[in-house]
Amino acid sequence: MTERNHLLLPIAAALLGVGFLSLMDAFMKAAALAAGAYSASVFRSAIGTAIIAPIWLGTGGRWPLKPVLKLHLLRGTVSGFMALSFFYALTKLPIAEAIAISFIAPLIALYLAAIWLGEVIRKEAVFASILGFAGTIVIVSGRLGAADYDADTLKGLAAILFSALLYATNFIIIRKQALVSSPAEATTFHSAVACLVLLVFAPWFLVVPELPAMRDIAISAALTVAGAFVLTWAYARAEAQVLVPMEYSGFLWAALFGWIFFAELVTASTIAGAVLIVIGCLIVARRKKQPLPPEQTAI
Repeated sequence: MTERNHLLLPIAAALLGVGFLSLMDAFMKAAALAAGAYSASVFRSAIGTAIIAPIWLGTGGRWPLKPVLKLHLLRGTVSGFMALSFFYALTKLPIAEAIAISFIAPLIALYLAAIWLGEVIRKEAVFASILGFAGTIVIVSGRLGAADYDADTLKGLAAILFSALLYATNFIIIRKQALVSSPAEATTFHSAVACLVLLVFAPWFLVVPELPAMRDIAISAALTVAGAFVLTWAYARAEAQVLVPMEYSGFLWAALFGWIFFAELVTASTIAGAVLIVIGCLIVARRKKQPLPPEQTAI
């Protein structure tokens, strides 16, 4: 089998995994519009935990040591609010637009890595960050200049930028977590801790979704687990530098599902901004030879 044929299956798996996660966004947007982003996020985390925990336990999962548990608690807390703000943004913005802006998270993570992990910021990273910032400005300015611009748009933009900042923090935690925990264990605690943290606000915000919304949430949870496992399988069989570009197909998937489910159209400014951000991410990914996934991969 040639090297090209050897890579076809992992590449296809990566595309499929990103597609699963983008479809999850569409179902979560529908659920968040119907039941609220908070309730949809809580029930998605609960159902996701119910799906992944038996898999972890069935493969010999054991209670983690205290230092590892601290990482799980930290990531789960950050991820809970990251997902909540992301899904809230989806109720205010087109899916493709939210995904495009969220792509800046790995670029922000470069500077957080310099602060927390002592990594050196190279000139390529600075140039990539400038491209990412420019892309974000293009998308935001296009949205603010649109005829249908309103207060909800500002809320959505603020939420997605906040979510991207949290994911940049999450990305640093994931890198530490991957050294001491299996994917099944990390995913189990990620979902469970996020659910428990968000439940603190249940007396004020939690409502039980009606059956159609609950169905969408359950489908979203299943798609999240499926996407995570397919991507894990792909990255175990091909180099990150080969698969990283597939991650950014999320924008195309988001545009497709946004159009199918919500009749959302992608503007020229969103496409232009996404291109600038993705180029910046690919410059860094090629240099570092490690995955810099878009935000939805970690949700």
